[in-house]
Amino acid sequence: MNLQVSLPYRLAVVSEAVSRSLAAVYAQRFNLTRDEWRVLAALAGRDSILGAELGSLTTLDKMQVSRALTRMERDGLLEREPDAADRRNLIVRLKPAGRALYRKIVPMAQAREAYLLESLDADERAALATALDKLLQRAKQLQEHG
Repeated sequence: MNLQVSLPYRLAVVSEAVSRSLAAVYAQRFNLTRDEWRVLAALAGRDSILGAELGSLTTLDKMQVSRALTRMERDGLLEREPDAADRRNLIVRLKPAGRALYRKIVPMAQAREAYLLESLDADERAALATALDKLLQRAKQLQEHG
Protein backbone atom coordinates (compact mmCIF):
# COMPACT_ATOMS: atom_id res chain seq x y z
CA MET A 1 0.00 0.00 0.00
CA ASN A 2 1.35 3.40 -1.01
CA LEU A 3 0.75 5.82 1.85
CA GLN A 4 0.84 8.87 -0.44
CA VAL A 5 -2.27 7.73 -2.34
CA SER A 6 -4.21 6.06 0.47
CA LEU A 7 -7.53 7.70 1.29
CA PRO A 8 -6.97 8.14 5.06
CA TYR A 9 -3.58 9.73 4.49
CA ARG A 10 -4.81 12.11 1.79
CA LEU A 11 -7.82 13.13 3.87
CA ALA A 12 -5.56 13.75 6.87
CA VAL A 13 -3.15 15.86 4.80
CA VAL A 14 -5.96 17.97 3.34
CA SER A 15 -7.66 18.29 6.72
CA GLU A 16 -4.46 19.41 8.42
CA ALA A 17 -3.62 21.92 5.67
CA VAL A 18 -7.13 23.41 5.74
CA SER A 19 -7.15 23.48 9.53
CA ARG A 20 -3.78 25.24 9.67
CA SER A 21 -4.80 27.79 7.06
CA LEU A 22 -7.90 28.67 9.09
CA ALA A 23 -6.00 28.55 12.38
CA ALA A 24 -3.94 31.50 11.23
CA VAL A 25 -7.04 33.65 11.68
CA TYR A 26 -7.83 32.77 15.27
CA ALA A 27 -4.39 31.78 16.55
CA GLN A 28 -2.31 34.78 15.52
CA ARG A 29 -4.92 37.51 15.85
CA PHE A 30 -6.95 36.24 18.79
CA ASN A 31 -4.63 33.84 20.64
CA LEU A 32 -7.04 30.90 20.40
CA THR A 33 -6.00 27.31 19.89
CA ARG A 34 -7.76 25.07 17.37
CA ASP A 35 -9.51 23.29 20.24
CA GLU A 36 -10.69 26.59 21.74
CA TRP A 37 -12.01 27.72 18.35
CA ARG A 38 -13.97 24.49 17.98
CA VAL A 39 -15.48 24.92 21.45
CA LEU A 40 -16.27 28.57 20.73
CA ALA A 41 -17.96 27.68 17.43
CA ALA A 42 -19.93 24.84 19.04
CA LEU A 43 -21.19 27.13 21.80
CA ALA A 44 -21.99 30.09 19.56
CA GLY A 45 -25.24 28.67 18.24
CA ARG A 46 -26.59 27.70 21.66
CA ASP A 47 -27.68 29.38 24.85
CA SER A 48 -25.97 26.66 26.87
CA ILE A 49 -24.81 23.07 26.61
CA LEU A 50 -23.64 20.30 28.89
CA GLY A 51 -19.87 20.23 28.93
CA ALA A 52 -19.92 16.49 28.25
CA GLU A 53 -21.69 17.07 24.93
CA LEU A 54 -18.88 19.26 23.58
CA GLY A 55 -16.64 16.31 22.77
CA SER A 56 -18.94 14.84 20.18
CA LEU A 57 -19.74 18.25 18.68
CA THR A 58 -16.09 19.20 18.30
CA THR A 59 -14.41 15.78 17.76
CA LEU A 60 -12.22 16.56 20.78
CA ASP A 61 -11.52 14.18 23.64
CA LYS A 62 -12.43 14.96 27.25
CA MET A 63 -8.98 16.31 28.11
CA GLN A 64 -8.89 18.63 25.09
CA VAL A 65 -12.35 19.97 25.91
CA SER A 66 -11.43 20.42 29.58
CA ARG A 67 -8.26 22.37 28.75
CA ALA A 68 -10.08 24.57 26.25
CA LEU A 69 -12.89 25.28 28.72
CA THR A 70 -10.46 26.08 31.53
CA ARG A 71 -8.48 28.56 29.46
CA MET A 72 -11.57 30.15 27.91
CA GLU A 73 -13.19 30.53 31.32
CA ARG A 74 -10.00 32.10 32.66
CA ASP A 75 -10.00 34.52 29.70
CA GLY A 76 -13.60 35.55 30.40
CA LEU A 77 -15.07 34.00 27.24
CA LEU A 78 -17.40 31.50 28.90
CA GLU A 79 -18.80 30.39 32.19
CA ARG A 80 -19.50 26.98 33.70
CA GLU A 81 -21.94 26.10 36.43
CA PRO A 82 -23.18 22.84 37.91
CA ASP A 83 -26.29 21.34 36.34
CA ALA A 84 -29.14 21.50 38.87
CA ALA A 85 -30.53 18.20 37.52
CA ASP A 86 -27.21 16.36 37.90
CA ARG A 87 -24.42 18.06 39.85
CA ARG A 88 -21.82 15.87 38.12
CA ASN A 89 -22.50 17.74 34.87
CA LEU A 90 -21.47 21.28 34.05
CA ILE A 91 -23.54 23.67 31.98
CA VAL A 92 -21.40 25.82 29.70
CA ARG A 93 -22.40 29.10 28.10
CA LEU A 94 -20.61 31.86 26.28
CA LYS A 95 -20.27 35.21 27.97
CA PRO A 96 -20.74 38.40 25.93
CA ALA A 97 -16.98 38.57 25.35
CA GLY A 98 -17.05 35.07 23.85
CA ARG A 99 -19.95 35.92 21.56
CA ALA A 100 -18.21 39.12 20.46
CA LEU A 101 -15.01 37.23 19.71
CA TYR A 102 -16.94 34.67 17.69
CA ARG A 103 -18.58 37.44 15.64
CA LYS A 104 -15.12 38.91 14.90
CA ILE A 105 -13.61 35.62 13.78
CA VAL A 106 -16.44 34.21 11.66
CA PRO A 107 -16.17 36.61 8.70
CA MET A 108 -12.41 36.04 8.50
CA ALA A 109 -12.79 32.26 8.70
CA GLN A 110 -15.55 32.34 6.10
CA ALA A 111 -13.36 34.40 3.76
CA ARG A 112 -10.57 31.83 4.01
CA GLU A 113 -13.00 28.98 3.43
CA ALA A 114 -14.43 30.79 0.40
CA TYR A 115 -10.91 31.28 -0.95
CA LEU A 116 -10.21 27.57 -0.64
CA LEU A 117 -13.49 26.61 -2.28
CA GLU A 118 -12.92 29.06 -5.16
CA SER A 119 -10.46 26.50 -6.52
CA LEU A 120 -13.47 24.27 -7.29
CA ASP A 121 -16.31 25.02 -9.67
CA ALA A 122 -19.91 24.66 -8.48
CA ASP A 123 -20.21 21.05 -9.67
CA GLU A 124 -16.95 20.10 -7.95
CA ARG A 125 -18.07 21.74 -4.68
CA ALA A 126 -21.35 19.82 -4.81
CA ALA A 127 -19.53 16.58 -5.64
CA LEU A 128 -17.08 17.15 -2.78
CA ALA A 129 -19.90 17.74 -0.29
CA THR A 130 -21.69 14.61 -1.47
CA ALA A 131 -18.53 12.52 -1.42
CA LEU A 132 -17.60 13.66 2.10
CA ASP A 133 -21.10 12.87 3.36
CA LYS A 134 -20.95 9.39 1.84
CA LEU A 135 -17.48 8.68 3.20
CA LEU A 136 -18.52 9.80 6.68
CA GLN A 137 -21.61 7.60 6.58
CA ARG A 138 -19.55 4.57 5.55
CA ALA A 139 -16.88 5.24 8.15
CA LYS A 140 -19.56 5.43 10.85
CA GLN A 141 -20.97 2.11 9.64
CA LEU A 142 -17.54 0.52 9.98
CA GLN A 143 -17.18 1.92 13.48
CA GLU A 144 -20.55 0.55 14.54
CA HIS A 145 -19.95 -2.91 13.13
CA GLY A 146 -16.29 -3.24 14.02
